Amino acid sequence: EVQLVESGGGLVQAGGSLRLSCAASGFTFDDYTIGWFRQVPGKEREGVSCMTYSDGDTYYADSVKGRFTISRDNAKNTAYLRMNSLKPEDKAVYYCASKWDGLEPSTGINDYRYWGQGTQVTVSS
Repeated sequence: EVQLVESGGGLVQAGGSLRLSCAASGFTFDDYTIGWFRQVPGKEREGVSCMTYSDGDTYYADSVKGRFTISRDNAKNTAYLRMNSLKPEDKAVYYCASKWDGLEPSTGINDYRYWGQGTQVTVSS
């Protein structure tokens, strides 16, 4: 059974940090790009960051560039999203997802095959 399980969300004050984890099982982690997405009620899910397996290329949305860092531990089948300098507008449900590894990192939602259930991140002002 394919599973992606996010953890690490919670409530943090503006300026604080969180590290999200995404534990994968049931598929060959090494064959997949891992992406992080977020969604707030009433809005479309947006791509935050992703990282390829083949050469570790990364992509960041402009809104998080310089504050968020994606990483992956292939030996543990786990990906991470380190979020620093959090802002109230970062409040959302964060999802990890996976897609076949490609040459370029991208967060096209329709390309992602497996999705986690999400973890809530709340940032108080």
